[in-house]
Amino acid sequence: MCYGIMVTASISNIHRYSFFVAMGYLTICHISRIYIFHYGILTTDFSGPLMIVTQKITTLAFQVHDGLGRRAADLSSEQHRLAVKAKPSFLEYVSYLLNFMSIIAGPCNNFKDYIAFIEGRHTHMKLLEVNWKEKGFHSLPEPSPTGAVMHKLCMTLASLLLFLTLTKTFPVTSLADDWFVHEANFLTRLCYLYVVMQASKPKYYFAWTLADAVNNAAGFGFSGVDKNGNFSWDLLSNLNIWKIETATSFKMYVENWNIQTATWLKRVCYERVPWYPTVLTFILSALWHGVYPGYYFTFLTGILVTLAARTVRKNYRHYFLSSKALKVAYDIVTWAATQLAVSYTVAPFVMLAVEPTISLYKSMYFYLHIISLLIILFLPIKSQAHNQRRPQTLNSVNKKKMD
Repeated sequence: MCYGIMVTASISNIHRYSFFVAMGYLTICHISRIYIFHYGILTTDFSGPLMIVTQKITTLAFQVHDGLGRRAADLSSEQHRLAVKAKPSFLEYVSYLLNFMSIIAGPCNNFKDYIAFIEGRHTHMKLLEVNWKEKGFHSLPEPSPTGAVMHKLCMTLASLLLFLTLTKTFPVTSLADDWFVHEANFLTRLCYLYVVMQASKPKYYFAWTLADAVNNAAGFGFSGVDKNGNFSWDLLSNLNIWKIETATSFKMYVENWNIQTATWLKRVCYERVPWYPTVLTFILSALWHGVYPGYYFTFLTGILVTLAARTVRKNYRHYFLSSKALKVAYDIVTWAATQLAVSYTVAPFVMLAVEPTISLYKSMYFYLHIISLLIILFLPIKSQAHNQRRPQTLNSVNKKKMD
């Protein structure tokens, strides 16, 4: 149905029609799960693949709109690179949406990258970006994904072992136990919440790393050559575990968690909406994930924390860059604050229901909500210019040159 809309609708509205139909259908399916399955229990069913398909439908719709419905001068360099300038055939469309490599756990990818992979141009295109003669090669090398696949499979195995041990030792349900809510002191609750949230991560590490390895094993996911001259197979990587665990800001954490979904949100919402991009992006993320109340607690809290963290960073970070010692101290404090803030924010996401979420936040005295609100209300907010958020287009670059 979405394909019919895409090929018959006017070019100017193609992305809007596809977006609202796809998101509307996904939301209806999410709502139906509340009545089909027991409330508060997260099950593996059709909704996961449908969420990936929704990302692909809307991604392609916007990229077709950029290629056929907008002037090249109005596109950013990234939009111009990804723009689809010819309507895909039905076979290409269905293959892109339903290929076996990403139908279960994703990740979402760009249509042009996928078609280049199917046509055998994927690695060749990336290799052409490097001058191999300067490196002593007389012809293009042939990168093999074997090393990357083996490394990711080892990470997958480690994540599985952690899931079978840590996750069962520190279950999310323990956050609703009487000893945690009524007996433990605040510092104990703070630390234990962090431990439980750490223990809930391995299942995501397992699924996303395995999905990445499957794509790489098929030969898809080559991203070029890194600064050390090594072949990179991270085009479709959905997370960077090291950067997640060492993140010193809420923004850095979010940018390295579920990377392809964050990229999708940026490309279809954040860069395109005229008002309140942060708020609308978080709302879209919540709708895409589902209708469990815990998701909305997480993303609404995330809005406050993001705005507060941005305000603190802009007001105080420059004071700690004058010496290495101050910078190290700043990094340690912001790392601890980031990890605790993320644990507090995402707890409702895995608890799902209203009652345990309210019970948890009451036991934590809503401390992060209060601190975030006070920061937003009383610290000076250095406004971010609209054109700083939006990607630079050829027109804007030319205008700056003329000025």
